[in-house]
Amino acid sequence: MSTPAQAARRQATRRRICAALLTLLRRAPIEAISVKEVCALAGVSRGTFYGHFADVYDLLGQIEEEMTADIAAVLEPLVDAEAPAVPAAPAAVLAQVFSILRQNADLCTVILGPYGDMAFADRLIQLGRAGFVRMYRDSFGRIPAEAADYCYRFLSGGIVSLLRQWLSDGTAVPPEDMARLAEALLLRGASAFPSGEIHEQTPSGASDF
Repeated sequence: MSTPAQAARRQATRRRICAALLTLLRRAPIEAISVKEVCALAGVSRGTFYGHFADVYDLLGQIEEEMTADIAAVLEPLVDAEAPAVPAAPAAVLAQVFSILRQNADLCTVILGPYGDMAFADRLIQLGRAGFVRMYRDSFGRIPAEAADYCYRFLSGGIVSLLRQWLSDGTAVPPEDMARLAEALLLRGASAFPSGEIHEQTPSGASDF
């Protein structure tokens, strides 16, 4: 069994390896990055690297999964089907999300950069989809599910652009302020679909947006 000091050293080494990969991903896609390059930048041996990760893809996957798990846990009040459709303070939940994004600013910058993993970015967006779609339908009347889903897709794309700018500005704006702005965009944006003017289907059977 490792001692607390050994465990701390192992974690510090792991963080260096993770940081090295994220630095390299600013310059090149994952396919062009070797374990040798990561080790050289992190100042560790290949043996040390393989004591933590199977390869660079495993390394990136673990980094992404850790952030996904953190965000999923925070979003639970929004996506839990048994919870109230509209939490008392959705902005408070979003503030926690922005705090996690700020803590993972290097990873987020890479994801949204020229060599980013857009499939992972899409996965993050999908984490909150069910909760916000439910909010739209409950808050704005009988918005068709498909229309609510398109609304979330459109508005979440704007949130991604907002996030990109926030990262570019060094995350200087507090997460709480970003959360209030994101909440306003996500919820008020859905008011473009007044319940009295939208029907589940047109007479021809096509969705009426």
